[in-house]
Amino acid sequence: MIQASGIGTDLQNLLPLMKEHFDITLLGDPVQLKQYAWADNMQIIRFTKPIYSIAEQLLLPLLIPACDYFFSPHFNIPVLPIRAKQRVVLIHDVYHLASNAVNKVHKLYARFLLQRAIDASNKVVTISEFSRSEIQKYLKVGDKMLHKIDLGVDHNLFRKERDAELMQSVGNKYCLPEEFILFVGNVKPHKNLKTLVLALSKLEGSQYQGIKLVVVGKKEGFITGDQSLINLIEQLNLKDRVIFTGYVETEHLPIIYQLARLFVFPSLYEGCGLPPLEAMACGCPTIVSDAASMPEVCRDATYYFDGTNPQALADALVGALQNEHLRDDLILKGLQLSAQHTWQKSSAELCDIILKDK
Repeated sequence: MIQASGIGTDLQNLLPLMKEHFDITLLGDPVQLKQYAWADNMQIIRFTKPIYSIAEQLLLPLLIPACDYFFSPHFNIPVLPIRAKQRVVLIHDVYHLASNAVNKVHKLYARFLLQRAIDASNKVVTISEFSRSEIQKYLKVGDKMLHKIDLGVDHNLFRKERDAELMQSVGNKYCLPEEFILFVGNVKPHKNLKTLVLALSKLEGSQYQGIKLVVVGKKEGFITGDQSLINLIEQLNLKDRVIFTGYVETEHLPIIYQLARLFVFPSLYEGCGLPPLEAMACGCPTIVSDAASMPEVCRDATYYFDGTNPQALADALVGALQNEHLRDDLILKGLQLSAQHTWQKSSAELCDIILKDK
């Protein structure tokens, strides 16, 4: 999962720092992992079976060597016994259990794996008080074994860029319009992109007709992932106002954040939600749904709206686009808040949890 969104970001930032405290053995694709300089001195056991598969469950216990700690960054832990003195599992959220969009078979399997991950582990780590309460709501877990860490922002990557030539070059590369609001993510139902599209259609007045929505992500994934979204865009006559960038190189994403007038995060369910913090670190004002963990994570550094109400989002967009003072205030507060989130702090918290009472 090293290149998966969310979990992959965690691993890419935590592992280089955790190697200062542990001798780490990785399970994964050596070709993929060797792309990362920090993996050079780590032992790699080749493992490429699909996540959630029977093959994954059968082979993991055979491949995991004798070790002090087995750390899983997701709930797809080995169901069978392994040669580890202790197990630690990171559970970001329980979306699979909380969402009505997940079918019954997947929900049952997720519940089995999640509960098994808890029962088989010595410590369970999560990423917000919201996720802590959700885990306790849907699963059986003892208070003393459930811990929380705060996720970080890579401030070497996500920062305000002052190179005007580079910003122009990135804007040209992805054919970005002069004025746009930005969405970064996928089209899973809880990401709520449809509400943002509906809100865009409700922006009335000639002053808003030139403002477009830029969606960062693989275009093919958006189209095959949710054809109804594409249909909605066509029905609302927004084909010329919704731009799919396709794949964006990692180092270009901070530039796109900074070029945007606003970053909008309409998600209805997030264990943490790093994109708003990354946008803040780049000096981009944010508008965020008031659902799930977002008020906990974004605090007073964003403009909130009711994520279930397209008109509420449209009103928030108008308010933020019209009010330069508000945007400046959001930028300042966002920079201050994002600065408090570092991967060094996240790693220290995680390592302390793993090593405590070892």
